[in-house]
Amino acid sequence: MELRALRYFVTVADELHFGRAAQRLHIAQPAVSRQIARLERELGERLFDRSPRRVRLTAAGHRVLAAARDALAAADRVRSAAAGPAGVLRIGTAAGATARLERGIDALREQSPAFGFVLVDLPPAERLDALRQGEIDLALARGVTAAPGVRVLPAWTEPLFAVVSARHPAAGREVVSVAELADGDLRVHDPAVLREAGVPVRPGRPAGTVQDTIVEVGADPRAWTVLPADQVAEIRSTRVRAIPLAPRTTITGSVVVPDDLPPTCAAAHRAAFGD
Repeated sequence: MELRALRYFVTVADELHFGRAAQRLHIAQPAVSRQIARLERELGERLFDRSPRRVRLTAAGHRVLAAARDALAAADRVRSAAAGPAGVLRIGTAAGATARLERGIDALREQSPAFGFVLVDLPPAERLDALRQGEIDLALARGVTAAPGVRVLPAWTEPLFAVVSARHPAAGREVVSVAELADGDLRVHDPAVLREAGVPVRPGRPAGTVQDTIVEVGADPRAWTVLPADQVAEIRSTRVRAIPLAPRTTITGSVVVPDDLPPTCAAAHRAAFGD
C-alpha cells in the first residue's frame, strides 16, 4: 500500500469532491480516481459513495480515514527521526548535473556541516509530482518556467549543443544550425530543451536516458540530438561529436521548491545550486 494513495484518499475525504481534491494535489482528476480505485481494490472495500451530485464516505471509508491519517502522521515522524537534528535534504536530480550537485552540496555543508542528503533520480514530470507530494524537498530542472504547487527559481543558464555521430557530415564543423540538421533523424531526450531553445523541428522518435540517446546517435550517421552543456561535459563516448549551435542558444536551469518553503531557505538553495 503506497503512502501516496493514502494521501490522495485523505484529500478526497477532506474535500468530498474529486475535482477539488485534484486541484489541491495539483494533479489531473483521473489520476486521483485511479489511485482511489486501486486502494479500494487493495482493501476490498468501497471507500466512497459517488453520485453525479455528491461524494460521501462509506462506513468503511470512515474507518479507513482515521487509520490513514495515523499512517501519514507516522510516516512524517519516521522521516523526522531519520533526518536527525541537522536534517536530510531529498534532491530530485536532473541528468548531467554531477558537477552542479557536488558544488551545491558542498555549499550547503559549509552552512551546516551535519547536513545530509539523498539523491532521487526521476524523469522531469515525475520529479515535480514528487516535490508536490512531499516525497522530495527540492528539484533541479531545465526548461521549466512555472508549475502549479511549486516555486520555480531560475538559477543558471547553459548553452545548447548539437550532438551528432562522428560519421555525420557536420561532425567536423565548429558551429552548426538546426536548419542544417533538420533532414536527419532527431532523437528527443528532453522536449523541454527543444521548447526553450525554440528549435523549429518536429520532435522525432523519443529516446530514453541521456546515455541511451548518445549510444543511438553514435550508431546512426544521420542521427542527432540537442543537449545542454552540463550533459555534454559528461559524454565519454568517442562515437559522437558535440557542436555549438549557431546562433548561440541557451536553456535556463532552475531550483524548484515547495510553495510554502520559507524565502530564506529557498534563496539558500538557489544560491547553492546556481551559477
